[in-house]
Amino acid sequence: MADISYWAARDTELVRDETVGDLLRATTERFPSLTALIEGVAEPEARRRWTYADLLGEAEQAARALLGRFAPGERVAVWANNIPEWVVLEMAAALAGVTLVTVNPALRPAELAHVLGQSRSAGVFLLKAYRTNPMAESLERVRGNLPELREVVFFEDWQGFLASGSATQRLPHVDPGDAAQIQYTSGTTGVPKGAVLHHRGITNSARLTYSRTFDLRPGEVFVNPMPLFHTAGCVLITLSAIASGCAQALLPYFDPALQLRLIESERGTSFGGVPTMLIALLNHPDFPGTDLSSVRFALSGGATVPPDLVRRIERTLGVPMTQTFAQTEASPGITTSRFDDDPVDRAETLGRPIPGADVKIVDPASGETVPYGQVGEVCTRGFHVMTGYFDLPDQTAETIDAEGWLHTGDLATMDSRGYCRIAGRVKEMIIRGGENIYPREIEQVLFAHPEVVDVAVVGIPDDTWGEQVAAFVKRTPGATAGEDELFAYVREHLAPHKTPKIWQFVDEFPMTGSGKIQKFVLRDRFVATGGR
Repeated sequence: MADISYWAARDTELVRDETVGDLLRATTERFPSLTALIEGVAEPEARRRWTYADLLGEAEQAARALLGRFAPGERVAVWANNIPEWVVLEMAAALAGVTLVTVNPALRPAELAHVLGQSRSAGVFLLKAYRTNPMAESLERVRGNLPELREVVFFEDWQGFLASGSATQRLPHVDPGDAAQIQYTSGTTGVPKGAVLHHRGITNSARLTYSRTFDLRPGEVFVNPMPLFHTAGCVLITLSAIASGCAQALLPYFDPALQLRLIESERGTSFGGVPTMLIALLNHPDFPGTDLSSVRFALSGGATVPPDLVRRIERTLGVPMTQTFAQTEASPGITTSRFDDDPVDRAETLGRPIPGADVKIVDPASGETVPYGQVGEVCTRGFHVMTGYFDLPDQTAETIDAEGWLHTGDLATMDSRGYCRIAGRVKEMIIRGGENIYPREIEQVLFAHPEVVDVAVVGIPDDTWGEQVAAFVKRTPGATAGEDELFAYVREHLAPHKTPKIWQFVDEFPMTGSGKIQKFVLRDRFVATGGR
């Protein structure tokens, strides 16, 4: 075993048997008066604040209200941007034993119907509208196709919801192995599937990936720009802050000027986001004049971070930066770099496996563990692996093997010290600005256009976004549909970030002997010619 890419789990004694509710109660008992949650709006005097005692009290009240409508084990969706009530609902669902289904607020009606229907959600909490998305109208359009959805609660009536609970309602026992969340992700087929994450997985992932790595301290402020519907936002940042007695300053949405203002005014200790966010922060005109002296670490994940960006951030801020390799199905932390790593390792690797996690690199074809330095698929096993995909046993078996190894679909190498370097992806999933995008979903929409004969969607490398979505389209003879029409067509059906930004019209596709489009050829040709 000495010469193969295998890291046996270490420090397993650090893994605790606890729930999200246990985490919140323990911290509240220690630090009841410390600030737990800050509504990160622009004007300081308008920022609502919750102490840990406030957060636990409101979460318990919301949990009792949930139990007046739902039974433990039922699924309740949350469809909103980063508002404080989202976090309170996350805590309340955990205390009530209800499984929270997280939903991207950018989704269009058909996408929403898939998530709510496939998860068999009994309820949904939502805003009436968010930016240009008429969410209440969208839900109304699809509600007739959701027979199991019986409760709709608008966050605009949050106080009324809280008041609906009975003060005598007892909260149930919740087991660490119970389902805490269902988060929708791509898997191998390109159709979004619900990864069922248990309490033990997400609480320990937060503590061992972030709290321990960053040495988070009671009373510090962790500025959170990540969307709460992602595990980065509602697990790694939210739960690590709670585990450590920190305050979470929650941005309603990513805005570099607002994030800089929050770091300065709240004395935030973190400077983080996916690479696209970090570039926007560094390049913002407010950056040079912002007091960032409170920052003691930078962090990123969700997409591969260019080494030069890591070096630029460390040089500019004078603080260490860490990178995390994560996947929703792994709750999500798998590896992370650390402050005391060599600067080269911090810039060029994704660090070593987190405590309690087994990691190996295998040949995707044979399943054999490869030698150090050889590219293969990342597999991981341990406390952090999801229960499975909701109601999809066959897809679960394809992703988690009989020995409990989660096959991530990501390609990487491991050196003799356990440090990993990502080399690509087995799956075709595109990661644009930290957002997972599934080509098949976009292709299916375009296939429905009357002038589209065939289409292939691929990710094209991009210095700012990591990848851009590109559509290679074969049209019917004499077709008049151009880039603008097809762009608008996709926007009618899918969220903006899924809409291709690059369009190429082709007469024929490069094909394999079995008749499959060779997407890598399309991508490589485009990159080599600059799209000409």
